Amino acid sequence: MRRKTAARLGLSAMLLMATGAGTGLASTAAAAPVPAPKSQAPASAGLLDAMRRDLGLSPAAARERLADERRAVKTERAAKKAAGSSYGGSWFDAERGRLTVAVTGRQAAEDVRETGADVRLVRHSAAELNAAKARVDKLKAPADVASWRVDAKANRVVVDVVAGHRADNDVKAFLRSARATAPVEVGTVPEGPRTFAAGTVGGDPYYTGNVRCSIGFSVHGGFVTAGHCGRAGAGVRGWDGSDIGTFQGSSFPDNDYAWVSVGNGWWTVPVVLGWGAIPDRLVRGSAEAPVGSSICRSGSTTKWHCGQLLAKNETVNYSDGTVVHQLTKTSVCAEGGDSGGSFISGDQAQGVTSGGWGNCGSGGETWYQPVNEILNRYGLTLHTA
Repeated sequence: MRRKTAARLGLSAMLLMATGAGTGLASTAAAAPVPAPKSQAPASAGLLDAMRRDLGLSPAAARERLADERRAVKTERAAKKAAGSSYGGSWFDAERGRLTVAVTGRQAAEDVRETGADVRLVRHSAAELNAAKARVDKLKAPADVASWRVDAKANRVVVDVVAGHRADNDVKAFLRSARATAPVEVGTVPEGPRTFAAGTVGGDPYYTGNVRCSIGFSVHGGFVTAGHCGRAGAGVRGWDGSDIGTFQGSSFPDNDYAWVSVGNGWWTVPVVLGWGAIPDRLVRGSAEAPVGSSICRSGSTTKWHCGQLLAKNETVNYSDGTVVHQLTKTSVCAEGGDSGGSFISGDQAQGVTSGGWGNCGSGGETWYQPVNEILNRYGLTLHTA
């Protein structure tokens, strides 16, 4: 069996490879989120440096924030259970290091406080807001309506419009229809989102046709990535032009996820590349981080960048007219070729890069497809350390 050299593997972005023996199909059992370990390795110097660069945090402040976020993940699970049908969403306050949970009833508020979370009384439950957003999802959005999501803190469905276009007739018509079916608040973004695939550039992680994208996370039997990077049946080539495998499943638009089987001498490992900015990250699970948490992204074009998790379950209207649902928004930058790459919080896999606006010179926002949805959809098992 042909093997790739370790030195060259370091250049292959999210190519988390498998042995030739690991080319069978993954288990068909539904995958549940992999729980966070009881103890986690201390933050590396590289991660602390990335959080200093992208979040403005000193090493001490970064360590404190990571510890607060680990507590918030556990608190969020307990608080959501305590709130029951009164649950209105939650978010992490980085300044205070605490999780806030919205509830619609006073009795639920007392139960949630006992979990250690702060509480805010609101009018609409998360179930009501999600149902309202689902009604907005059925509307046809014009190009200058960028996205819409449930915002727990606002207790509204927030619709973002490209700056300078709120007065456009088609945008106003969409907003009227949205307000007729949901409690809506309107926001503004500097430009419309786009996907981050790119034309072929030598030496980068994987190619399908004339498109270059980034690999997300290893699963047993292959890896997950973005759906817009390739259709089921499409072949995938590595940095050296050799065959890696084949897209076994792909969904885009509506969703933006895919998985690729791995063989031909490539093998999978539970690693996200740090690209020299930080040591490569071991993946130990896929426990979902709350809104407000710090989060980092690895991609083949712009390498390693960090930011904040801004919103979940957002519907994005890309500038080419494709609509994708249930994406998570972040303040992390990205550029062409980063599509499909890894979003990770600590050592917990979060999702694969879909698209966004801006760049890593002037900044921007990027959305990812949550990884647990991909695992469940295809019956895959995350490869963990």
